[in-house]
Amino acid sequence: MLSFLLRRGLLALLIVFLVSVFAFSLMHILPGDPVRIALGEAASQDVVNQYRARYHLDEPLVSQYGLWVSGMVRGDFGQSILYNEDVGALMASKLPVTLALGVPGMILSIVVGLLFGVLTAVKRGTWIDQAVSSLANIGIGTPLFWIAIFGIFLFGLKLRVLPLQGYVSPTQNFGQYLDKAILPVVCMSVGFIAVIARQTRSNMLEVINQDFIRTARANGFPEGSILFRHALKNALIPVITIIGLQMRIIVGGSVIIERVFNIPGIGALLMRAITNRDYLIVQACVLVISLVTVVLNLIVDIAYGIVDPRIRKSWS
Repeated sequence: MLSFLLRRGLLALLIVFLVSVFAFSLMHILPGDPVRIALGEAASQDVVNQYRARYHLDEPLVSQYGLWVSGMVRGDFGQSILYNEDVGALMASKLPVTLALGVPGMILSIVVGLLFGVLTAVKRGTWIDQAVSSLANIGIGTPLFWIAIFGIFLFGLKLRVLPLQGYVSPTQNFGQYLDKAILPVVCMSVGFIAVIARQTRSNMLEVINQDFIRTARANGFPEGSILFRHALKNALIPVITIIGLQMRIIVGGSVIIERVFNIPGIGALLMRAITNRDYLIVQACVLVISLVTVVLNLIVDIAYGIVDPRIRKSWS
């Protein structure tokens, strides 16, 4: 177990390093001058040069990368060119907004997706299976922005039961938070629910026809115990992989959802920073999101061993 974690930890550090180099290089390759965008075309060249020196943009790229990494190690994310604020403070103010939507959306997706997957596998060939599978296919194939716009049109404009946009912190007013968060969370979850349901159904159909399931039924085990304790547990590994790949939305947010519903989260901050070439915000957001993704993937690998003892034996 210890050697497995050590190997995975070293690999994770390598991945984070490569992502940092990629994010840093990509932002400097893109056209556009962040200082000119921030100051405007009317700014004098002297003022532009002062800003370049202030943000070390007049130094070689290797020196800029070294300064950025050394600052990140100390917890200093740098100063935003666009907002003229500390990047760490900006991210800290946006992260709770993204978490308040991403965490409920992920929980909803996992619970509903697994239940629908088990239900369609048990009711294979019935109208329930056909109806849920058809909805899952629609959910997978429909673009997220279209789902969000349709939700606004139906529940906000026609039925007038939910607000069109905005966000209220749950610590400020929990009732208003629920009112404004229901539609974004559900829209964010639709595609993920569909993917989990389809994958769970496929794996469950393979497992429930195996000998150990027939043996459990012959021994008189309750059907619920057979399905959820034995069949679902053996069908979970591919589903865990999918869940792990989508966990990034908890921190990275859904850019489309935040833009459509005018939610001031990490995704909206990242998109505006990319548009305005605010290097330090983009680099910090990408690095933090990649770091969280790597950690979550490590947790997924550990979950494999918890679910399947054969994988756990291979760690030693």
